[in-house]
Amino acid sequence: MALYSEKVMDHFRNPRNVGVIEDASGVGEVGNPVCGDIMKIYLKINDEQIIEDVKFETFGCGSAIASSSMATELIMGKPVSEALQLTNKAVTEALDGLPAHKLHCSVLAEEAIKSAVKNYYDNNGIEYDPKDFPDPEVEACHMH
Repeated sequence: MALYSEKVMDHFRNPRNVGVIEDASGVGEVGNPVCGDIMKIYLKINDEQIIEDVKFETFGCGSAIASSSMATELIMGKPVSEALQLTNKAVTEALDGLPAHKLHCSVLAEEAIKSAVKNYYDNNGIEYDPKDFPDPEVEACHMH
């Protein structure tokens, strides 16, 4: 039995949506100092609050890259409110699973997206419930 699913390998070898959006509506960056993974998500959001484009830059292991790639695929074209519902569990399931010691990579992807949405809200003076944005520092390494 392979350690990584074919989907993980595919998104690692051919990651989707890599890059930078220069005039992004929101940018989120999260890092996990213990693992050394850093994930940056760029969102382009239109007036209807639909995510028109999403790009990512990830410095990290294959699982981190695959998680970022899959997460961006899952929120592309979706309303911002729906992107906020994306869980690390959904990312992991879409990748057909991750090894237990790599689950934190999917958590980072979820946090990076939330961070980018929060940045978009802040930039546009949109009110939000702080409960939707738990402090990532607290959550980041509870999986180790």
